[in-house]
Amino acid sequence: MASVAAIVAGTLVLGACGSPSEGSGSPSQSSSQSAAASGPVTIKYLHRLPDGEGMTKVADIVKKWNSEHPDIKVETTKFPGEAKELMPKLEADVKAGTAPCLVQAGYAEVPDMYVKGLVEDVTGEAEKYKDHFSGAYGQMSVGGKVVGLPQDTGPLVYVYNETEFKKLGIEVPKTSDELLAAAKKAAAKGKYILGFEPDETQSMLSAQSAAAGAVWYSAEGDKWKVDANGDKTKVVADFWQQALDDKSALTDPRWSDAYTKDLVSGKLIGNIAAAWETGFVLDPLDKTPYAGQWRVAQLPSFGGSDLTGPDGGSGVAVVKGCKYAAQAMQFNDWFNTQVKDLASQGLVPAAKSQVTTPEKMKKQFGGQDVMAELAKANEKLAPEFGYIPGFAVVGSKMGEKAADAAAGKAKVADIFQTAQDTSVKALKDAGLPVNE
Repeated sequence: MASVAAIVAGTLVLGACGSPSEGSGSPSQSSSQSAAASGPVTIKYLHRLPDGEGMTKVADIVKKWNSEHPDIKVETTKFPGEAKELMPKLEADVKAGTAPCLVQAGYAEVPDMYVKGLVEDVTGEAEKYKDHFSGAYGQMSVGGKVVGLPQDTGPLVYVYNETEFKKLGIEVPKTSDELLAAAKKAAAKGKYILGFEPDETQSMLSAQSAAAGAVWYSAEGDKWKVDANGDKTKVVADFWQQALDDKSALTDPRWSDAYTKDLVSGKLIGNIAAAWETGFVLDPLDKTPYAGQWRVAQLPSFGGSDLTGPDGGSGVAVVKGCKYAAQAMQFNDWFNTQVKDLASQGLVPAAKSQVTTPEKMKKQFGGQDVMAELAKANEKLAPEFGYIPGFAVVGSKMGEKAADAAAGKAKVADIFQTAQDTSVKALKDAGLPVNE
C-alpha cells in the first residue's frame, strides 16, 4: 500500500484502531515489553502455506530456527479453513486474547486488518529488515505504518501444455487478442486454454485489470477515488465476455473437483495463473501422460500494456496483543529470507535473493527454469495497484456476479460495476470520504 491513497486512508482510519488504553496496549508499549523480556519466549505463528508433497514443510523450517535460537521458541500451526475464514477467526481470537503472535495474511487483507485493529504497528522493528526485501515491503504498510514483513508475490503468468499446443498448431499467445483466437481454435477441438473461475474473481480479475494498466483505488485530494470499471478495466471485461460468448473458456470454479478433473483428463491445457500456483497446480498430473509437458510463460498483454498484475501474495503480520513483537519480527525476517525453502512451497519469495527452481517444479515443468520466468513477471508487476479496507466484501460480491456471468445470467461488465458500487459503499461504511 505504497500509494498516496493508502497514506490518506491510513491517516483517516487511525481512530478506528482503538486507543492506546485498549487491548494489549499501544504498539510502542508492545515493543517495550519485547525489549524487557528476559529468558525464553514463545512465539505462535499461524500460516496458510500448502505444505504439499515434495515441499520443505513449515514445521521443518521452524525446527531449524528453534535449534539455533533457544531463547525464542516458535510454535507453528497451519490454518485448516478457507482463506476467507481466517479473518473472522482472527477477530474473535484477538478479542479473546488467544490470537497468535504472527499470522500469514494476503496483501489485500492488510488494510482490513489495520482498520479493525488486528495488527501491531511494528514500523521501528521492520525498518531493521527493510533492505532484505523487494518493493513488496510496501504491501505490508498502511498509512505509513508497517505491520509486518512480506513473504511472497503473486504476479499473473500463463501456464500451458506445450505438447498439446503443438498438436493443435497453437503458438503461445503474446496478446489478449491472440489468446482469444487461440482459445477459440482449441475449443473447436474440445480443448481449453482458458478458465473463467468464479471463485477466483476478486484476485484474478482485479489483477488482470492491473495488468491492463488500471488503478482501482487512488487518492483525490483527501478522499478516495474508486475506478473499478474504467476504460482499462473494460479491456478485461470485453475479453472475458467474448470468451464466454464463444464458449471458449471453461467455467468450473478453480478450487473444485471439476477443475482438477478438467486438468487430469487433458481437457484444460492452458490457463492464466498466479505465480504461486506453479508450486502445486500440476501435482494431479504427476502419474498421467501429461506429466512434464507444461511450461510457464509471461502473461499475454492486455490492451497493449506490458504489465502483469498482483494475484495474491502475502506477508506475515504481527497480531494485536503480541507480547514479544521484537522477537517475533526477528523470526519474521529470518523465516521470510529462507528463500530456498519458501520456493519449495511454490512461492516467489519477496526477499532479495536469486532463487533456484526446486527439483519438483523443474520436473513437473519439463526441466524449465520456472523461477527465472517468475522473476521476469515479478519485475513487471503493476506498481500503483493497491487495495482498500473492505476489499474482502468487494470480492464476495464480485464472486456472486461472476457465478451469474458464468451461467449466462449476467454480463462480465456487471462484475466490475459491482466492484465499483461495493467499493464506494465499503469505504463509506468504514467512515472514509469518497470522491464520486
